[in-house]
Amino acid sequence: MTPVPLNLGPAQPELFLAASGLALLLYGVLTGEKSTRQVSWLAIIVLAVTALLVSTSPATRTLALSGLFVADAFGAFMKLFVLLGAALGIVLSLDYNRREEIERFEFPVLIVFATLGMMLMISATDLISLYLGLELQSLSLYVVAAFRRDSVKSTEAGLKYFVLGALSSGMLLYGASLVYGFSGSTSFAAIAKALAPVATDPAQVPLGILFGVVFLVAGLAFKVSAAPFHMWTPDVYEGAPTPVTAFFAIAPKIAATALFVRVMVEPFGPLAQHWQQIIWLIAVLSMIVGAFAAIWQTNVKRLMAYSSIGHVGYALIGLVAGGKSGVGAIALYMAVYLFMNVAAFAVILSMRQKGRAVEQIQDLAGLWKSHPMMAGALGIAMFAMAGIPPLAGFLSKFYIFEAAVRSGFYVLAVVGVLTSVFGAFYYLRIVKIMCFDEPGEVIDKPIDPAVGAVLGVASLFTLFFILWPAPLIRAATTAAASLFPG
Repeated sequence: MTPVPLNLGPAQPELFLAASGLALLLYGVLTGEKSTRQVSWLAIIVLAVTALLVSTSPATRTLALSGLFVADAFGAFMKLFVLLGAALGIVLSLDYNRREEIERFEFPVLIVFATLGMMLMISATDLISLYLGLELQSLSLYVVAAFRRDSVKSTEAGLKYFVLGALSSGMLLYGASLVYGFSGSTSFAAIAKALAPVATDPAQVPLGILFGVVFLVAGLAFKVSAAPFHMWTPDVYEGAPTPVTAFFAIAPKIAATALFVRVMVEPFGPLAQHWQQIIWLIAVLSMIVGAFAAIWQTNVKRLMAYSSIGHVGYALIGLVAGGKSGVGAIALYMAVYLFMNVAAFAVILSMRQKGRAVEQIQDLAGLWKSHPMMAGALGIAMFAMAGIPPLAGFLSKFYIFEAAVRSGFYVLAVVGVLTSVFGAFYYLRIVKIMCFDEPGEVIDKPIDPAVGAVLGVASLFTLFFILWPAPLIRAATTAAASLFPG
C-alpha cells in the first residue's frame, strides 16, 4: 500500500485549536483566577476562528496526518455545529459560574480541548485516531462533570461518568482489536476493502469481525447515550453544573453521532445488512426509554436527559435507513436539535428563586404570568422537541421518518411516530405547569444579557426555521453525499 503523506493542510482548524488551547492554558496559569472571564471570551473567539477555518476549507475529500484524518463536507458540517455548541456552552456558563463561585479559567480551556477531541473524532478515518479523539474528549468531560468540587452530586456525577466511560472505552477497544485481528488493518478504507469480498455472503463473514462490530457499536452507543447504554445520563445530567449539562446535551452528542455514522458507513458499510438490525433495536429502545421514563421525572435536568436519549433514537433511525437520505436526515436533525436544546437550557439556567438555583419542574409553575417571554421561549422549545408543526423539530423528524419509509423500515417509522406522541405528554406537561398552575415562589426577574441573547436567537431559529429551511437542508444533503462517493 502506498504510504499517505503527512499533509497537515486539511487539519489546520484542529492544529489551530490545539495551539490556542495550550496558549489559553498558559495565559490562565500566568495570570491566575482573575483572568477567568478573559480566558472565556478568548476561548469563544478561538472557537469562532476555528469555525471560520473549517468553513473555508476545501469541500473535496482529502486525507491528512498520514491517513489517520479526513477532511470532507460531512466532517465540516458537523464540526461547525460542534464549535457553535461549544461556544454557546461557554457563553451560558459565564454568569452561572460566577454566581455559584466555580469561576475558574480551567473551565473554558477544558471545553476547548474537549472540542478538539470531538473534531478529531468526526474526522477519524482509522481506529487509532478514532480512539485518541474519543479519549481526549472524554477525559475533558470527566473533569467538567465534577467541576463543582464542593458538591457531592457533582463529584458523584463525575465519578459515575468516569467509571462507566472507562467501561465503554474498554468495550470499544476490545471491538477494535477484534476488527484489526480479522481484517489486518485499523484503517477504515483497508477494513472496507477486506470486507467487500465476503459481505454478500453472510456465511463467509468472519465471526470475529461481527463480534468486533458489536463491541464497537456498544462503545459508541454509550457515547451517544443510546439505550440500553444510557444508565449514566440522568445522574450525570442532574449532578453536573447546569452549563456543563447544557454542553453535554449538544456538542458531544453531535460529535458522537457523527462518529457513529462515519464508523458504520465507511469501514463497515459492506456489512450493513448485519449491523442494521443492531442499530434498529438500539433506536427502538432509545425511543421507548426516552418517551416513557421521562414521564415520572420531577427534576427538569433529568427530564432533559431522558429527552436526549429519545432524540438519539430518532437520529439513529436515519442510520438504519442508510444512504444519502438517511445520513442527510441525521445531519439536519442534529443541527436543529442543537437550537432546541440551547433554548431549553438557557431557561433552565435562568431558574433562580431569591438568588438560589432551582431545578424542579414544579418551580416553573406560573412562569407565564411572571415571565411571559421566558415561558414563551421554553414553550417553543418544548413544542419543537415534541415535533409539533410548524416548528423546526417537526421538519427534522419528518425527514428522519421519510428516510425510514423510503428504505422500507415501516415498523421503525411507526414506532418513531408513536413514541413521539407519547413523549409529547411530558413536554406539554411543562407547558401546562407554566401556563395553568398556580405560582409558588416566583422565579427571579433578572436574566443575564448573554443568556437572554442566546435564548432569543435559539427561539427565533426554532420558530421560523420552517420559513426558509432550504439552505440547511441543502448543506446537510451535500454533507451526506460526501460519505457516498460515486
